[in-house]
Amino acid sequence: MDFQHSPEQEALRETVRAWLAEHLPLERLHRSVDEPVGLTEAEWAEMARLGWCGLLVPEDRGGMGLGLVDAGVVLEEMGRVPAPGPYLSAAVLVPLAARHLGVPDLLEGVADGRVRGAVALEEAGSGDPVARVRTRARRRGAIWRLSGQLPVVLDAPGADWVLVPARTQEGIQAFRLDGVRAEPVPLLDPTRAAGRLELVEVTAEPVGPAADQTAAWRRLADDAAVALAAELVGVADRALADAIDYAKQRVQFDVPIAGHQVIQHKLVDMLHALELGRVGVHFAAWAADVDDPTRPRAAAVAKAQMGEAAVRATAENIQVHGAVGFTWEQRAHYLFKRAKVNDTLVGGRSWQHHRVADLVLAES
Repeated sequence: MDFQHSPEQEALRETVRAWLAEHLPLERLHRSVDEPVGLTEAEWAEMARLGWCGLLVPEDRGGMGLGLVDAGVVLEEMGRVPAPGPYLSAAVLVPLAARHLGVPDLLEGVADGRVRGAVALEEAGSGDPVARVRTRARRRGAIWRLSGQLPVVLDAPGADWVLVPARTQEGIQAFRLDGVRAEPVPLLDPTRAAGRLELVEVTAEPVGPAADQTAAWRRLADDAAVALAAELVGVADRALADAIDYAKQRVQFDVPIAGHQVIQHKLVDMLHALELGRVGVHFAAWAADVDDPTRPRAAAVAKAQMGEAAVRATAENIQVHGAVGFTWEQRAHYLFKRAKVNDTLVGGRSWQHHRVADLVLAES
């Protein structure tokens, strides 16, 4: 199987990398920490104008109608910065939710950046993100009301609406909360915005089919895991590149530290883990786009392998830099924090390993 990207996808990569390098240098990344959603309205509008917000939006809704392989190209470059802002939620998770739930009306204003949505995939606890759904929905007449606690909703601050899965008598149903105010909560990754929602009999609008939507939410969780893993490819790739550059420049005992065997071993181990993870992510994105039978297992493998590779690569990058790697002025800590947070979202590494084992045993 050919895992090389097409010329069009590589052209997209070059465009994204050039724009991010110009508009989100390290100094701008420092300033984004103090901003509510990480990006200015002008920066978000420019991303939309370039077509990035519409990659996964169907053409009849103003988008390009592409798949996860194409979105993965952008996400990898976002991870290399690592870029702040709601791109993952508003431009990736929302279109995927609309696709799997069969509700294209959710995409109104998404492709041109006018509307930003968020998806509440995380509840308290660990393990299977869909099994962890505890928010309850009760119907009183024609009105649905939600009650539950959502401690971490990625990119909820600044979102126009939030899509929430809740349990009903039939199973899991999606509900849309419009104009909800999320209490900002700090994350380990300061470039990520997140909010807490305390729902007490909150009126909400049901979205999608009235039947049990558990299967659709599992599919969405799998695709979200692949998207996070794609971002981690960029995170690990940048960590490796920065470690190599610094090792060539830093001189110790009259020679660059890149000449020391222990540093070489670190760099090779980083590269080895990265390349194994990269191939797994590309395969998982392809499997999602063509709905290959191995798709669930591929998503779990990609998230587990790339999570481990990125956490290791970013930690080793700090070690290669030495004392300066621990300073705020370096990019190294941003990369490490993005890796740690992505590794835990939508099912952590440990649960993904268990899921791979369960799927393999079920197939045999």
